[in-house]
Amino acid sequence: MASLTLVAMCLAGLVTPAQAEESPTQVIQQSVDSLMSELDGKKDYYAQHEGELSKLVDTNMADVADFRYIGASVMGRYFRGATPEQRSQFVTVFRKTLIDTYAKGLVTFDYKTLRVKEDQDAGRYDDQASVAMEVVSTGGETYPVNFTLRQSDGQWKVINVIVNGINLGLTFRNQFDQAMRDNNRDIDAVISNWAPEVGTDELEKGGDA
Repeated sequence: MASLTLVAMCLAGLVTPAQAEESPTQVIQQSVDSLMSELDGKKDYYAQHEGELSKLVDTNMADVADFRYIGASVMGRYFRGATPEQRSQFVTVFRKTLIDTYAKGLVTFDYKTLRVKEDQDAGRYDDQASVAMEVVSTGGETYPVNFTLRQSDGQWKVINVIVNGINLGLTFRNQFDQAMRDNNRDIDAVISNWAPEVGTDELEKGGDA
C-alpha cells in the first residue's frame, strides 16, 4: 500500500455542486460516489496517464478542501512569522504534493468498498463536524477514516483527516516543525524542499488519535 493511499481514496473525489445545502455526511457520501464513478474501470488508464489523473484530482479537491486553512495549521507557530508571499507559496507547494501523492494512491490501492457512516459527530467547535468512513480492501482489511469538516462561507470543507488512527494534520505539522529545526528556521528552504511523508507501515499499523 502506497504512502497516503487511504487518504487518496478518501479525498480525491470530494467534489459536490451544492455543499451549502448539504450536511457534512451528505458532502462526503456524494463525494465518495463521485470518486467511485470516476475510477470505475479506468484505473489502468489513469495509471498510464498520471498527468490527467492529477488534473482530475486537483479539480475535484478544489471545492472541498480548505487548503489555506490546512496550510496555516501545518505551518503552526511559524505561520505568524511568515510573510504573505511565503504563506501563499507554501499552500501552493503543499497542495501540489498532496495531489500528486493522492493521484498515485488512487491507482495503487486495491480497495473494494468505501462506506460512509450515517452518524455525524459534532466537532470541537460549533462550525465543525466529524464524519466517519471505512475503506475495505479486497483482502478484507478495514481501515477507519475520520474527516473533520469546517463550515466556511456557507460550505462544509475538509480541514483534516485521521486515517487508521493517524492524524495527518498533526503529522504534517510535526514534519514542518522538524524541517524548520533542520534548516535553521529558514522557512524558504523548508518550503522549497517540502516533501511530506506518512510511511506505509505507519498507516497499516495505525495510531491512537
